Amino acid sequence: MSDPIDTPAAAPAKATTGPAPDLRARAAGLDATDGLAGLRDRFALPEGVVYLDGNSLGALPAGVPDVLADVARRQWGELLIRSWDESAWWTAPERIGDRLAPLVGAAPGQVVVGDSTSVNLFKALVGAARLAGPGRTRLLVDAATFPTDGYIAESAARMTGLTVTPVDPSHAAAAFDADTAVVLLNHVDYRTGRLHDLPALTRAARAAGAVTVWDLCHSAGALPVDLDAHGVDLAVGCTYKYLNGGPGAPAYLYIAERHQPDFDSPLPGWNGHAEPFAMTPGFVPAEGARRGRVGTPDILSMLALEAALDAWAGVGIADVRAKSLALTDFFLECVAAYVPAGRVESVTPAAHAERGSQVSLRTDDARAVMAELVSRGVVGDFRAPDVLRFGFTPLYVGFADAERAARTLGHIFG
Repeated sequence: MSDPIDTPAAAPAKATTGPAPDLRARAAGLDATDGLAGLRDRFALPEGVVYLDGNSLGALPAGVPDVLADVARRQWGELLIRSWDESAWWTAPERIGDRLAPLVGAAPGQVVVGDSTSVNLFKALVGAARLAGPGRTRLLVDAATFPTDGYIAESAARMTGLTVTPVDPSHAAAAFDADTAVVLLNHVDYRTGRLHDLPALTRAARAAGAVTVWDLCHSAGALPVDLDAHGVDLAVGCTYKYLNGGPGAPAYLYIAERHQPDFDSPLPGWNGHAEPFAMTPGFVPAEGARRGRVGTPDILSMLALEAALDAWAGVGIADVRAKSLALTDFFLECVAAYVPAGRVESVTPAAHAERGSQVSLRTDDARAVMAELVSRGVVGDFRAPDVLRFGFTPLYVGFADAERAARTLGHIFG
């Protein structure tokens, strides 16, 4: 597959000449009028740290530790096995799926939480191949995809007799034809932050008779997804990035209601059985999205995620998107003002319609630069060979954070 960094990028950030504008004052003003600024209090953030790595691991929601303590001490420690019923452990995958559903634009009954993104992707790809019409031979995959998606696509293709064909999402629609069975695309590119056109690509795939599978890991919780409105067939995503579910938090699987009766999971575990406690030798799938379950739910991390979703109470995803774009615009402006010309180049598109909620900057010796940023209290991350990634989570990142991060980067470059 092609190198993701070859994706067409925005123009390099340019340094200003003369005195820099009073960006600190601007940041303070923007924070003072930010309608989402108060949400920062819903998170436990280290004092003095600018955290711009929520696109890898979201911050800790303040209510999660007490919930985890109750789950461990009372629900598990005192109620023991009774908690499967009395603490509603058994129904957690569907219950939490319904809480998460509005953040990805899905009606209730279509999202089930559990397993990892990789496991859910395997279910979705094989299930999609089994939903596709006969005679189709190709599984189209984002050429710049996260490596695991590519590995699993290859395995799913071997199982289902399909051939993997890499495509550039920016031009993928031209590749959809009568041989296309399944299309796997990332809503946002994990390295560059490029946002791909989910509505248009889904329409084109459906017109060609293909089944769509979208990876939402870098978009859910950062921008509107609207799975139902755009006719997406299947989708997967993690919950530990912008959804702040915690390290190793369970992922989710979206199965559009119209496909649920025919969705044939390649992992028919007992939790996805119509009568799981009947212990019959033959598998009969449960109705609805519950057929996407496999084994016993990971209750500790599952209930941590449920508590983390409390941070979204009263928050509109459109407001989150508006702040995300304002933050990334302002950060890029600050980088242009503070960083000497030619030292960094933005590989994140400038156009709002093509930008997720991160900014990726290419620079020489990126690993060492990020290590220096972290030592100075600005936490982003690095992707080989030369990309600095800064994730902007609007629920707890402010404009002063963006200004300080850019100013610190400028100091490092002298």
